[in-house]
Amino acid sequence: MAKIIYPLSRIEGHAQVVIDMRAGSVSARFKAMEFRGFEKFMTGVPSEQIPVIVSRLCGVCSTAHHVTAIKALEDVFGVEPPPIAKKIRELMLLGQLIQNQATSLFLMSMPDRLGSESIFLMEGDSDQKKQMAEITAKALHVRKAGTNLIALAGGQCIHPVRAVVGGVSSGIPEAKAAAMLTEIESAIPVACKLVDHYWELSLNLRERIGTWGDDEPSFYITSTSSHRPSLDNDTLYILNPDGAVCESFPPKDFRKHLTFEESDYSYASKTSYNGSIIRANSLARMNSTAAFSTPHADSYRARFQESFGIPSHAILLYDLARGIELVYALERTIELLQQPLDNADTDVPYTPRDGDGYGLVEAPRGPLIHYYRIENNCISAVKYIIPTVHNMLAIERALGVAARRYIHDGKIDLELEHAVGRVVRAFDPCIACATH
Repeated sequence: MAKIIYPLSRIEGHAQVVIDMRAGSVSARFKAMEFRGFEKFMTGVPSEQIPVIVSRLCGVCSTAHHVTAIKALEDVFGVEPPPIAKKIRELMLLGQLIQNQATSLFLMSMPDRLGSESIFLMEGDSDQKKQMAEITAKALHVRKAGTNLIALAGGQCIHPVRAVVGGVSSGIPEAKAAAMLTEIESAIPVACKLVDHYWELSLNLRERIGTWGDDEPSFYITSTSSHRPSLDNDTLYILNPDGAVCESFPPKDFRKHLTFEESDYSYASKTSYNGSIIRANSLARMNSTAAFSTPHADSYRARFQESFGIPSHAILLYDLARGIELVYALERTIELLQQPLDNADTDVPYTPRDGDGYGLVEAPRGPLIHYYRIENNCISAVKYIIPTVHNMLAIERALGVAARRYIHDGKIDLELEHAVGRVVRAFDPCIACATH
């Protein structure tokens, strides 16, 4: 048996792909290489300290973990936050979506379209260097807008603190909201130019390699609704391969509908649906969204549907969906910043109590679930269902498709190494989160 091991770069966390070749067959495994152990050392922690601690699960996904933990505690305590708090929390999550999608698209996967290892490498002739410098500047401009939005709504850009049980700790002053509005408005045309360029590069890539990757129809999981998708939700949806919702359920029932299992070769777990592979992340949300209800995002969605159909299943379309979501997040942010965010009570009182609670948000990589059991005001049991685990089986299937495309008669096409990176980055996995 021959074995090829590819270490991965330009992803969140540490992982490798192992391709096995034996007796004419080819298979692939995606291995998370790190162990974090948050579920263990959370045990015994006072419950109200959890929202600050869990944001340290990941420097990129800290906002989603912060808000999800708050929602889980509110589920235990029987608390409903006021409307203004929900708007500010939505701004926090939109900021994370802007930051993440800009990072994933332009810093991590755009080099695959440009034939480079990094957008920060100024290679080639003077025109190529100038083009790369312009892409880098625009990418950082858009990403910075997301980072600043997290800081505004969350209190700080990494490990936010503003969400509290019962709401948020304070509103957003009108002057600060206005300044942020100006920054977001300036980022939209920049983001659209980047998305247009990325789209063109992706079409050129498809023409060069002759495939969009694994395009087998799949089930999908998301927590966003079909119109004006919100990231702060309380229901999970399973879409069948035709794009129709076939099941919906609250996060507390996820084990009744999904098979969740540990891996014997990776620190990341995996889920499936009735024995079938499921997918999460941007393509799942694109397949479930009938309308974004913002002008630029709906224009891109119409273009996507005309070009590729909805539902779509080819994995490199994840990236195009990610670009559309980036534009939507910027447009939705403008709608929220134009509303009063500092003229009402931002939280409600509550009484801590023991019990079981579940929190759910739609993180950039898909539905994120936190579960806590509280006894004597301390955490006695914890479970994190990380969005990336929903994609683990799909990643391995797509890697297998790529391996069989580029391995023939014991010979390996050198394009395989590039294909492995493209496949994994299309799913935008967060291994730092998935190993809990």
